[in-house]
Amino acid sequence: MPLGRTQTQIIEKLHEMGKLTLEQRVILLARPDEPTGDQLDQILQADHHITLFQLLLAKCRALGLAPFNVGRYKMHNGTFEKIDLEFCQRNIILPVGQVGDFLLVAFANPFETSVATKIQDKTGLRVIRLLGREADIREKLKHDQAHDIVQFSDVVDQLGAQFADKETEIKEEDLTNEESAPIILLANRIIEEAYFAGASDIHLEPWEKEIVVRYRIDGLTQEKLRLPGRVAGALVARVKIMCNLDIAERRLPQDGRIVFKQYNKKNIDIDLRVSTAPLNYGEGVVLRILDKQKSTLPLPALGFSAANLVQYRECIRQPYGMILHCGPTGSGKSMTLYSALNEINTTDVVIRTAEDPIEYTLPGVNQMQMHRQIGLTFATALRSFLRQDPDIILVGEIRDQETANIAVEAALTGHMLLSTLHTNDAASSVARLTDMGIEPFMISSSLVAVCSQRLMRRVCRICRQPHEPDEREKELLQRAIDWHGPIYKAQPSGCSKCSNTGYKGRVGIHELLVNNEELIEAINRGAETAELKRIGMKYGMKTLHQDSMMKVREGLSTMAEALSTVPPDMELRGSRK
Repeated sequence: MPLGRTQTQIIEKLHEMGKLTLEQRVILLARPDEPTGDQLDQILQADHHITLFQLLLAKCRALGLAPFNVGRYKMHNGTFEKIDLEFCQRNIILPVGQVGDFLLVAFANPFETSVATKIQDKTGLRVIRLLGREADIREKLKHDQAHDIVQFSDVVDQLGAQFADKETEIKEEDLTNEESAPIILLANRIIEEAYFAGASDIHLEPWEKEIVVRYRIDGLTQEKLRLPGRVAGALVARVKIMCNLDIAERRLPQDGRIVFKQYNKKNIDIDLRVSTAPLNYGEGVVLRILDKQKSTLPLPALGFSAANLVQYRECIRQPYGMILHCGPTGSGKSMTLYSALNEINTTDVVIRTAEDPIEYTLPGVNQMQMHRQIGLTFATALRSFLRQDPDIILVGEIRDQETANIAVEAALTGHMLLSTLHTNDAASSVARLTDMGIEPFMISSSLVAVCSQRLMRRVCRICRQPHEPDEREKELLQRAIDWHGPIYKAQPSGCSKCSNTGYKGRVGIHELLVNNEELIEAINRGAETAELKRIGMKYGMKTLHQDSMMKVREGLSTMAEALSTVPPDMELRGSRK
């Protein structure tokens, strides 16, 4: 019987690759038996000295798939986040990456198209099939990660043994020798766990008899670990050494930075902004995680509604003027500004930024770090920038009259200026600038737009539950966005995908106040904040509360989360919807 079509194509590809002679090709194609796929593999390897890689490459070319060297793939904590290990072992597959909405999966059997369909149904992602060696995939699937990853429990046991007798004096050499105390492993493990958990901050908090480690995930802190108080000094000292701070100085706050990279077992490349402070039971440490791979996102991924996105893009492309972002710490202002700069950064414009600190490095953007100790402040940087012919200027924050004056001057003299303010809503920014001593006519002349924003937790798409709004919720939805219908609520117990919280990730909500003739007239005559807000709503501005209700309607979040993030608007009773 003749060989099957696929087996014939594999032999033809090996011949085209120069791995089989014409005579060998003819002999194989003329075989009287019909070997199975495995039998043909054995014949090619034993009789014709075809290597496993050559065979894999020929199969890929015959089947139109890309080859993947599974043997070189590095396992990490996120490998089985989308597809569980049991499913992978049952189907001999291995997830090896994700690009946007596409999940890259290595298959041992390229004909298992039904498995790709199951994966798409489970994850909601489209599957790109890669072909890998079955032996390599099986080896990775049976690989016990516990041998590679130091567990918290193991480190704590070692720490207990080390500190059981007495609390000894901490020496710097004990905290820098990689082969010494398990305190080094513990510090590394805390950072790794926080990174893979998606945390934005790590808190090391000394209590009376213990030190508590907490992660801030999606805006809420979660307790991760408790250690005996005698470990606190060594752990804090280790963190200080990692960011080149003075371990002997415990009376004053200190700030530093850690560049944390690990490529041996996990691919981690992050910066950590470190702040220490003397507290009543010792030094507290907070580490802000800055993931270089997430420095910017496309503007549509930040949560802007369709109308707000169109307006915001028009504003950032204005030739001059001032755009302000306002909101509390941790509301996503920096991410939005970086993403906006990334969108308008072209070769024909010059961009200067003054930041404290520089959180992310943007290619093609000239960034300046502030140093107040030597007199390099935002105001000083702005003056310098105005002499360097920039087109776009970003100032980290307007916090005093001098900076505000120069910022307005820059906006009025042909520059596009972006900055941040700490106010509760967009309209309050005018009052804040007025309080700093800026004349109303200068504010109205320079202002292009103000964007107030918050971050709201996303409800888990896997375990969210349909919910019929109660009377109060119906009233809020009706008043805010003139809509009624079913919404979603979080599953109280959550699922494995959301770490049993019911929420995973965050989405931005925005209040975009764009300047217009009526607003200019109101600002010039010193109108109250409430009136400015009503004018903005008259011209289509959606308040933070309205935008949060839109996210609830779209199933991105829940009513409970929306109301805990921003309160309902009193102005809505008499306003246009």
